[in-house]
Amino acid sequence: MSQDARFDEEQATQRRARVLGMQYYDTSQSTDKPLYDILTVPELYQLKVIPVYVEKSHILFGVTTTTSQQTMAGIRQRFIDQRIDFAIISDTGYRDYMRLYDPPEQVVYRDIALNNTASGDQVNQISAILEKVRADDMLAYLVSQAHQLNSSDIHIETEVDDVRIRFRIDGVLHPIARLSREKYRVLILAIASAGNISTSANEAQQGHIAQKVTMADNTTVDVNVRLETVPTINGMDVVMRLFNMDQSMYTLDRLGLSTSERQVVDEIIAKPSGLVLVVGPTGSGKTTTLYSMLNSLNTEERKIITIEDPVEYQFAGITQISVTSANAGIDTSFADKLRATLRLDPDIVMVGEIRDMDTAKTALQAALTGHLVLSTFHASSAAAALTRLADITGENPLFVSAIRLVMAQRLVRRLDDELKQPYSPTEAEWKRLSDIVNGLPEGLERPSLENLQLFRPGSSSQNPYGFKGQIAIREQFTMNGEIRNIMEQGKSILSTHDIDEAAVKSGMRTMLQDAVLKVIAGETTLEEIFRVVG
Repeated sequence: MSQDARFDEEQATQRRARVLGMQYYDTSQSTDKPLYDILTVPELYQLKVIPVYVEKSHILFGVTTTTSQQTMAGIRQRFIDQRIDFAIISDTGYRDYMRLYDPPEQVVYRDIALNNTASGDQVNQISAILEKVRADDMLAYLVSQAHQLNSSDIHIETEVDDVRIRFRIDGVLHPIARLSREKYRVLILAIASAGNISTSANEAQQGHIAQKVTMADNTTVDVNVRLETVPTINGMDVVMRLFNMDQSMYTLDRLGLSTSERQVVDEIIAKPSGLVLVVGPTGSGKTTTLYSMLNSLNTEERKIITIEDPVEYQFAGITQISVTSANAGIDTSFADKLRATLRLDPDIVMVGEIRDMDTAKTALQAALTGHLVLSTFHASSAAAALTRLADITGENPLFVSAIRLVMAQRLVRRLDDELKQPYSPTEAEWKRLSDIVNGLPEGLERPSLENLQLFRPGSSSQNPYGFKGQIAIREQFTMNGEIRNIMEQGKSILSTHDIDEAAVKSGMRTMLQDAVLKVIAGETTLEEIFRVVG
């Protein structure tokens, strides 16, 4: 509490004492507060009184404005041989005294180690720490530890008897702690208050927390997370997506694009117009890819506007619009926002997600009129994205001319180079890899499979899983060659398989082929790519 606030509280307490016709005792001026062993700590809490001055025949008790007359009468009867007086003290003064009589237990914040996250001992230790600390410290501690472990998400999951907390690290969930129901309710109230969501809502909610928290050990933590909540049969489950707000990290060089992929992206940046779609499941890095492109396009000569739900990263030099109105709490569609945005004369527009026909058609029209439109789309592959887009827009002649690039991506775990162990593939594995490599489009370089060595994850006390970070596996095509021909033929039924074949004939490397090349290069494992790609 600031000095001014404490002074105001003491003044108000003094005025209240005059109204009640009682003495007033200023605890803020007493820096060396004496402690007297005449009441037990539980009694101090129960009676809400503090002995502030004690002589052989005289005791002065500090009481608050909520201490009852019955309590004071009972104390007079208990100390009948002494002269007993009472003085009003402030609530903050009472709490200061109680921290001296009953000092809070010192919490030692233990760092969570990835090598022991599956260990029951560590889960118990972290659970015990969380049970001791206040609610905002719980949130700050979890976020700080998640950042240290390079976690992307914190999952709070209600179960029948307790609540499980897990971190997603390199795409895989790891158990961290279990909370009692009582402590979970305290944490949820703190999260709901900070994220402006309701704890009693019967539908899924979204929120955002951006605040600095000073923990009990004076550690300051930046809490910057996106909230996703959903009611379950056991309570409200929460997923917190962690954000890294360092704009300099969002560059094309960090995306791991191949030479041919980077060449296509560079051509789009050089002549920014048309529609660019990045597709994949939730958590596949689509938004990171788009923001890296935007960051490369972000110059003083261009006006860039994004339409998002919600705004995930705030970037200097870019106008960012939320689909949800912050003032009225009213949801408007991406299409409505996009039409309004186009009237602002932007050069480049990013649409957070194409969800419906109206948004798709508006984005295509904007792409045809000289704008560069970037967007995400939920689809399992690049070809499937084109099929779905054709389904929702119908047989639209604008379709072919508007699209510049369709990129699909997933994330796989990268092997730790210091730990990975070489091995020779089995005959069946070699045959499988050979078939995939031989299917690469003509003109693309094929790696030699002679004396092939693959790698499996090693292990150490610091990294028992043998992986370190994630890499993207991709497939992408531009609207040219064979794929443009079949799209312009206007077939009434165009399957994903048809588009996929045409894209390969036009030079596309499939996601599986891209993944296998990364396996052969020793960046990841066969098991990992089959886990993600299938």
